[in-house]
Amino acid sequence: MNPDRLSFRTPPAGAVRAWVVAIARLLVGAIEGAVRVVAGRLALFYHIGVIIVSAAIAATLPFTFAFLARRLLASWSAIENERVFLVAAEIGVALVLVLVLRHARTNWQNRRLSRMARTAGMVYFSSGNGLLSRRVAQRLKEQHAVMRDIMIIGSTGFRSLADPKGDLRAVIENCRTAKIMLLNPESRGAIERILTISDHTITRESLQSQVEQTIAFLRALPAVSQRVRLKLYPEPPLWKLAILGDHAWVRHYHPALDVRVLPEYVFVHSQDPRGLYTAFYQYFTTRWNDPAIPEYDLLTGELVYPDGDRREVGGVLSRL
Repeated sequence: MNPDRLSFRTPPAGAVRAWVVAIARLLVGAIEGAVRVVAGRLALFYHIGVIIVSAAIAATLPFTFAFLARRLLASWSAIENERVFLVAAEIGVALVLVLVLRHARTNWQNRRLSRMARTAGMVYFSSGNGLLSRRVAQRLKEQHAVMRDIMIIGSTGFRSLADPKGDLRAVIENCRTAKIMLLNPESRGAIERILTISDHTITRESLQSQVEQTIAFLRALPAVSQRVRLKLYPEPPLWKLAILGDHAWVRHYHPALDVRVLPEYVFVHSQDPRGLYTAFYQYFTTRWNDPAIPEYDLLTGELVYPDGDRREVGGVLSRL
């Protein structure tokens, strides 16, 4: 080789990448070390500042108490013979004690009620009257029922299922399977419900129409024969119950009030035998397995009894 003609070869790409990675690691390590040093110093400065402030406060306490004592004695010497001030002070102290004791009693009662609610398994309460509360409840129901097995007991199911804004409409569309129990509009229980409720807009015709629309909505669901089962019970409704997975949403059907004006309670499933979720689950199971309550075949429109007997329905249901 000619020494006057030195050849400089370009290092391979792999070596360049290795150098870049090594330099990057060194920079990252240096930055992390600097951050640790700064953070450690900040913590040290913080503790030193707390100690200095605490020592300053402790050193000034004797002077502060002495100043306050002199001011108090001077003020008391001027007002100790003022009866109006003394009476006003006594009244003020009494009012403060009343407020403090009342607040303490209210807190104790709230803690006791909260402990009772937790024992019963109640995790949510909704008045159901406000727009915001209804939206929150609807969103929670949708979350609880996604690809879960659900169970529903209601009156007609119109406002919850058939109505496009119903709180259970998205639930029934996104669930895995559904067991639904509605009031038979041709039964004696439907007549009793109409007679006892104070809402004069609810008539037998309106109740029948709502059941018709709910059944029509259920029939339009995809794979309805595999996903949805419907039964029609004959007694007046007692509970508006929606068991969505591990949560039970409960409302009471008051004989003379619309169920929408009553609060809604949510109970969660737990291993605690004192919880009410199990009680509502057993209530639904008992009602569903009652041999006197037939199943409504959504495909044929027939009532199917546990013994396999099929009967054609009459009245309003025969038109579906």
